[in-house]
Amino acid sequence: MSATPSEAVGGDTGRRRFLVRVIAGIHALIGTSLGVVLGGTVLAPSLARREGRWLAAASLLDLIDDEPMPVTLRLARDDGYSQVVDRHVVFLVKSGDEVKALSSVCTHLGCRVSWHASERVLKCPCHGGVFDASGAVVGGPPPAPLAAHAARLDGDMVMVQL
Repeated sequence: MSATPSEAVGGDTGRRRFLVRVIAGIHALIGTSLGVVLGGTVLAPSLARREGRWLAAASLLDLIDDEPMPVTLRLARDDGYSQVVDRHVVFLVKSGDEVKALSSVCTHLGCRVSWHASERVLKCPCHGGVFDASGAVVGGPPPAPLAAHAARLDGDMVMVQL
């Protein structure tokens, strides 16, 4: 007994639907796999917990009250097959028994600020940004105060977290 033409078409249609669903499933599996791999590659660095290192910056005895002292901190990090040493300049500001560590990078366009003892301000040479000894904006275009780094005392040594 042979199949009628309408039965043959119905059988082909069922087979086609099955193959379409199998192919769609394979595409979904490939897309999901790519999404997991690429998403993990892109998002993993931002989701990883980044622990800062505490670095010895200066002796508490070397600091003068309310006068920012620039200190260069060196932080070694792996970059591919080599190790790179990043240099970060921070200003240590002692106020009584507390010490703050301020970034030396202007919040306007990223230029390096410097302490002007005669005027008692931190100045940015690029566009005239002015900050007081605590890092607050006094004048010029900077939109925010200087960034602060965590600082603590370990005996008489000031430790800064980068």
